[in-house]
Amino acid sequence: MTLRTETDKETGVAVVTLDRPEKLNAIDLATAGELAGVWRAFRFDDEVRAVVVTGAGGRAFCTGLDRDVEVPQPSSPYTIDDPLIAIGPKANDLWKPVIAAVEGMACGGAFYLLGESEFVVASEEATFFDPHTTYGMVSAYEAIHMAQRMPLGEVARMSLMGTAERVTARRAYETGLVSEVTAPGGAVEAAVRAAGVIASYPTEAVQGTVRAVWSAKEAARTQALAHAPQLIALGNLPAERQGELFRGRGRGSGEFRLR
Repeated sequence: MTLRTETDKETGVAVVTLDRPEKLNAIDLATAGELAGVWRAFRFDDEVRAVVVTGAGGRAFCTGLDRDVEVPQPSSPYTIDDPLIAIGPKANDLWKPVIAAVEGMACGGAFYLLGESEFVVASEEATFFDPHTTYGMVSAYEAIHMAQRMPLGEVARMSLMGTAERVTARRAYETGLVSEVTAPGGAVEAAVRAAGVIASYPTEAVQGTVRAVWSAKEAARTQALAHAPQLIALGNLPAERQGELFRGRGRGSGEFRLR
């Protein structure tokens, strides 16, 4: 298993942990399936009234799709197979509140999870960036998710600057991506504390409020996401060329600016 789930029956809070620290919690196909399964299972578990999602190891919350995963694609330029499209709670029709607790890096496909959480708590050592353009890929789903939370210019800058810049937790707080910044190592504790408060309230009212909040932007979000597959299919470099760019920079190498 690449996912750990712990539920406190007294508080009604479940903690879902991406558990691939040796891979910086990158998501492979098995993990993607486990995430979809756990969100759908929570819909039927009345003991779970709020959820915290985080990553193991402290170095990363999640670094998106595992680069070692091969995802065959249809030949048509009008469609793609995206293994991360159903890893978030909203994609699986879960309307119980989900809080993301970020320690370390959150980048690329991590925004599928952050974008479908109610709010984000981050350690002051957390950083956020989107590497897609650096490696010849369109940032579509990620940019759309973040555009629901951050000013357009901030989303555009993060999406376009690729690996050259990383957004600090403090800047993420200033721009609305993060709702609380904690001391190093404190993100999960703070998120669980907030989840415990929410879980203590009548769950019908809480879930109704979650739906109300999401309905405010749902039409624009749905319309934007509908365009994402075509933009990716037409704008991505071939996988071989992406791999060349990725190997050329090397894992963890290259200079970047904190902002």
